Amino acid sequence: MTNIYCDESCHLENDDAQAMLLGAMSCSARDKDRIYKTIRDIKVKYGLSSRCEIKWTGVSPSKLAFYLELIDTFYEEKYLSFRAVVIKNKTSLNHEKYNNGDHDVWYNKAYYYLLDPFIQIGDRYNVFIDVKDTCGGPRISMLKNVLSNKRHDFNQDIIKGIYQIRSHESEILQLTDLIIGAVGYYHNGRYGASGSSNAKNEVLNRLLEYYGKRIVDGSARGTEKVDIFLWELKE
Repeated sequence: MTNIYCDESCHLENDDAQAMLLGAMSCSARDKDRIYKTIRDIKVKYGLSSRCEIKWTGVSPSKLAFYLELIDTFYEEKYLSFRAVVIKNKTSLNHEKYNNGDHDVWYNKAYYYLLDPFIQIGDRYNVFIDVKDTCGGPRISMLKNVLSNKRHDFNQDIIKGIYQIRSHESEILQLTDLIIGAVGYYHNGRYGASGSSNAKNEVLNRLLEYYGKRIVDGSARGTEKVDIFLWELKE
């Protein structure tokens, strides 16, 4: 059994961000509790509550060492893999032309592109999606059907369930937030820009040190450990 934890960044249609990101972290279900404990122990090591939330928005100079160790932990943990879909020009969304006028249709396309490479016949999956105002029960049901039908899994034996959870419930979901936040920081033009956060620049630098430019420039589908898909919307 594999668990997949999904989060979003800059997902609102009318905010000031050019790029939107969906991110997912996969983890062997048998290793979940061990990884949770590892991350909670790191929190305590830096004088934080074991239940405090890891958030990209929380990266600051005073917590830089903490966040860098989290990136190191992800790099060293062989049972964690990350994938992101970067919608580079979300302001070009044209639902009338491509999505039957329906934002929900497009939203499920985006999640399909995110999750499809993770799903392999022969394994079983639970998918956990961070609760957002844009992601309700009907969408989740539709997404589950699409992913299952693509594999002729009409009994839905491969994808056992797709569930909504709160980020404070899962350290792995929190780690997903951190990494998509870093990638989004780059694609929204903030990395190294005048007035940018040195601490956030350093977190992205650590990811670049480990994974090179593919962490921001994209990678081939199925690239091991970190897989980034850049999606340029049509006008």
